[in-house]
Amino acid sequence: MTDIRIRLTPRAARSHIAAGRDGAYTVRVTAPPVDGRANDALCRLIAKRAGIAPSRVAIVKGEKARDKVVRVEGVDEDALRARLLA
Repeated sequence: MTDIRIRLTPRAARSHIAAGRDGAYTVRVTAPPVDGRANDALCRLIAKRAGIAPSRVAIVKGEKARDKVVRVEGVDEDALRARLLA
């Protein structure tokens, strides 16, 4: 189980994950921040890049904020970092 820090930008032109400051990630999703759609898109994007099921990705802090902590199960931290930035 690995927790990662995310700075989320909804309504982007395309979905993208990049390295941010201090070990955090900057993530852009095309979904709007309405009814949790941006959060769902974030979880699906991380799961796709990590090669795991979306149910293994959950937001544990910052549900309604741009800065979030996301828990990813089933992938160790080094492998997760490599897959997200690939």
